[in-house]
Amino acid sequence: MRFERKHAYLLLAVAVWNVITFGNLAMNLIQAAQDGEDRAAGYWIAHTVLIVVNFLIAGVLGALGWRALRETRRAPAEG
Repeated sequence: MRFERKHAYLLLAVAVWNVITFGNLAMNLIQAAQDGEDRAAGYWIAHTVLIVVNFLIAGVLGALGWRALRETRRAPAEG
């Protein structure tokens, strides 16, 4: 399968979306911890793991999207 430009943009958009949404969750989690919110340790651990995993997913999708975008720019026009 060859990636087209639209696939590259989709991968990049999903990567950016993950960074924005889970970045917001991270900021809210930090603020809750600083405010002394009383939660079980599992709450903090589970949400931290979700944030880290989604940032890793964003990194992988972003790298794939960037690579696909570069490849579509190098490829000669077919038609």
